[in-house]
Amino acid sequence: MSMVTSGFPGLIFNPRVAVRGPVNPMDKSTIISIYPRIINETKETTSPGKYFIPKGSIKSPALLTVGPASWWREIDDEQPLLEITNSSIQVADAIVKDYCRGLIGCNMQDCMPGLFWVPGEFDIQGVKTKFTTKFNEAVVKQTAYYHRLVEMADILWAKTNGNPLSISEDMRIAARELGQQNKDWNKNVTMQELARCLACGSLRNPEYPVCPTCRAVNDVERAKALGLKFAVE
Repeated sequence: MSMVTSGFPGLIFNPRVAVRGPVNPMDKSTIISIYPRIINETKETTSPGKYFIPKGSIKSPALLTVGPASWWREIDDEQPLLEITNSSIQVADAIVKDYCRGLIGCNMQDCMPGLFWVPGEFDIQGVKTKFTTKFNEAVVKQTAYYHRLVEMADILWAKTNGNPLSISEDMRIAARELGQQNKDWNKNVTMQELARCLACGSLRNPEYPVCPTCRAVNDVERAKALGLKFAVE
């Protein structure tokens, strides 16, 4: 690796260090979130590489203005690293897609969190005024996403015989936002202790007498009280 001596004695300049060039101050995009969860996105290979979006809501959307980001390509051992710049539009699009693609129940089309971006820098009033259609579409998509999560939670709760570990925080948020806090799986279960099945050792909800894993009856008296009947072997 070649080193270049600077004009100051003892100071050596390394041309292989990744240094950003001038940034276009006009290249900006705005990410809008009406999703009530904090979003932390990290892009390890770019500079800047950390993006934070606070919790949002329909009444009070969260905004994040982003600019261009750079990454560096290797040429050869004797050449400086080549800076490649991604526009603010590319950065905003990557943040939205990378976050949403990893979410269960999200199809990236008509069923997804209310997270989108627009070119340019805007405040909340500007977004709601200039991008009304896009904002309303995000509300519809997020509502569909909430219904999908609640539907999945109902299925998981039934299949696991009431195991609170099967319900994600996103599902609880969806129930709350839809006004369905009365769901059995949405009750406060943080202090509930799980018991181990006497037959297979897996964790189970002690409120239910039958193990969801091996189907063994752990509490015969409670099973009788619930009127459960079992086939005779």
